[in-house]
Amino acid sequence: MLRPALLAAALAAAFPAHADADLDALRAELQELKSAYESRIQALEARLQKAEAQTADATRQAELPPAAEAPVRSSFNPDISLILQGHYAHLDDIGERRISGFLPAGHDHDAPRGFSLDHTELVMSASVDPYFRGYFNLALVDEDVEIEEAWFQTSSLGHGVSLKGGRFLSGLGYQNEHHPHAWDFADNNLMYRALFGEAYGNDGLQLKWVAPTDVFMEFGAEAGRGANFPGTDLNQNGVGSYALFGHLGGDVGASHSWRAGASYLHAEASDRDGELEDFNDAEAETLFSGKSKTWVADFVWKWAPNGDAREQNFKFATEYFHRTEEGSLLCEDNTADGGTCNDTEDAYRSRQSGFYAQGVYQVMPRWRTGYRYDWLDSGSVDLGANSAFLPVTDFNPTRHSMMLDYSPSEFSRLRLQYAKDKSMEGLSENQWFVQYIHSLGAHGAHTF
Repeated sequence: MLRPALLAAALAAAFPAHADADLDALRAELQELKSAYESRIQALEARLQKAEAQTADATRQAELPPAAEAPVRSSFNPDISLILQGHYAHLDDIGERRISGFLPAGHDHDAPRGFSLDHTELVMSASVDPYFRGYFNLALVDEDVEIEEAWFQTSSLGHGVSLKGGRFLSGLGYQNEHHPHAWDFADNNLMYRALFGEAYGNDGLQLKWVAPTDVFMEFGAEAGRGANFPGTDLNQNGVGSYALFGHLGGDVGASHSWRAGASYLHAEASDRDGELEDFNDAEAETLFSGKSKTWVADFVWKWAPNGDAREQNFKFATEYFHRTEEGSLLCEDNTADGGTCNDTEDAYRSRQSGFYAQGVYQVMPRWRTGYRYDWLDSGSVDLGANSAFLPVTDFNPTRHSMMLDYSPSEFSRLRLQYAKDKSMEGLSENQWFVQYIHSLGAHGAHTF
């Protein structure tokens, strides 16, 4: 009976020892878990604080004005393109080409006979920042290099308002803002040659507003130096010329669109030079000082089946002008060369007008044909005392032009053109042009 009692006593002594060991193990495991969870909680709290800080920074950046944002730069900024143009012209051998009945305009690039280059244009454009964009056009003709346009324009004034500053082609009329490579014919129409030589550009400011209406409504005002024909550089503070224009337009169904407009240009000239022939057919240098006022009306209509111009399309464009000039005209002494002028200066007044109308039809992809008619009215010209030295004519210059062009791609064009030119009194000339136009690099879309 003694052995069972001893065994029971031994077991009773052993159980408390095993229980204490188990409790210690549980306490150690609990402490380990607690430490691990505390580390994970601290890590999560640190991540949470970091995320909250990043969110706060993003919120502050979003609340900053756009000026605090850095402009986005990429390999396509700025866009750069080079326009290559050239032609072959078959023309009569005529010394000085003038439009009869009109004082000669400046910046008129008469086409030479045979092979020659037209404008070579280097164009760059880009967004400056969220507020402005810039444009630069450099024209090269043989040894002459000219900055045709170099301007900035606002892009965030809102409410359809934009401000342009620098050197730019005026928004008056329709074709004026188009560079030569965007013309539908190889040469300029007689109207623009008589008014501006090529196009009217200015150094100044342009304010434009596009109304928030279903019908396109655009209104603009310009003020500038006025150094280009029909004005001259007055070398003075203030404004030498100003222009006003407005355009309306819209769609008619899915296939038709139109735009109509009216413009006014006021310019002042001081000793604006010109060359005429006097009664002895001698070269006479003239100087005009006074005011020039020009009104222009324009209309454009376009058709493309269901708005898709890739297969077929047609464009009709016409512009009419009326110009009055009033001031004084000096005919410099040319008696030594057999002329009749003797430095007489007297009053000068003129009222002249004219128009052109053209239609261009894309008969199939890549092929277009077009016809243009030019007509000018030499109007009434009062030379004052200089009428004794310089002839006045009632001749009305005209011209018929037909063209056919082929565009292998959107970057190149080949053109054949024929014109029956009667812009010089007593002359009727058959003119032939073969022209190429190639565009290298990124180039923005042309206006309507």
